[in-house]
Amino acid sequence: MRLGCVISSFLWAGLVLYGQEATFRTDTRLVVLNVSVFDKDGKIIRDLPKSAFTVYENGEKQTVSVFRQEDVPISLGLIIDNSASMTDKRDRVASAALAMVKASNPGDEVFIINFNESAVLAKDFTNNIRDLENALRNLNAKGETAMRDALLLGIEHLRHHAHKDKKVLVVITDGEDNSSVETQTHLIEVAQQNDVIIYAVGLLGAEEPESAARAKKQLSELTQQTGGQSWFPNDVGEIANITPGIAHEIRNQYVVAYTPTNLAADGSYRKIRVDVDVPNALVRTRAGYYAPK
Repeated sequence: MRLGCVISSFLWAGLVLYGQEATFRTDTRLVVLNVSVFDKDGKIIRDLPKSAFTVYENGEKQTVSVFRQEDVPISLGLIIDNSASMTDKRDRVASAALAMVKASNPGDEVFIINFNESAVLAKDFTNNIRDLENALRNLNAKGETAMRDALLLGIEHLRHHAHKDKKVLVVITDGEDNSSVETQTHLIEVAQQNDVIIYAVGLLGAEEPESAARAKKQLSELTQQTGGQSWFPNDVGEIANITPGIAHEIRNQYVVAYTPTNLAADGSYRKIRVDVDVPNALVRTRAGYYAPK
């Protein structure tokens, strides 16, 4: 049995949980997890019962109080590398990003951030495919790579402007970050605090081996800690098969929530583990959460 990791949002009485009214005592705090479950061949496992899931926080078993699997609209940010090295890749990257949007829930709201040594909001939230296509294709690739700064901008945009409970960023880049002010450690912390899942596609085939290895390590850490996944295709053409799969996963996740046994408002980091009672299953979700202060 493979183990997964998770993080959460905190919901108080009177808030809406994914489109349904949640009724709890005012002193109740929920840790809400988005959980993906795969078989040994990488296919999504659907229709598992609540009894198949066991959640641990800092090694202590928790009681699951909310459980369901449903396709809900999300707030999605596409974080697209626009550095000089992307010049010959942009058309195929744009097509793959659009394929993901078309495979996603029609109610999703999507924004686009383009980045080189700086990050720019190229298109604010919309579900208009033509507007998104224009924003993706109307670009002039140049400059260096400040990926972490762009992801931080994406998280902040989700925090202040998203209309959906579930928040996802998908970053597509072709090189190691060489311009960001933001650090890896702080970026992961901010993503976890704001319940943002990060997926990444690294087109690293043209990078020097040492640089590619560093970029792969950084992208893998970002996605593992936030509950997403990274892909590193050998050719940009392979991306067309990856992005619709991201949409498929997002639309088939389980929502698992619990009230932690440790309710101390101490700001500490809590590690989460999820077991699923399915032989050889792979469970993917976030690695932990920060308690409120």
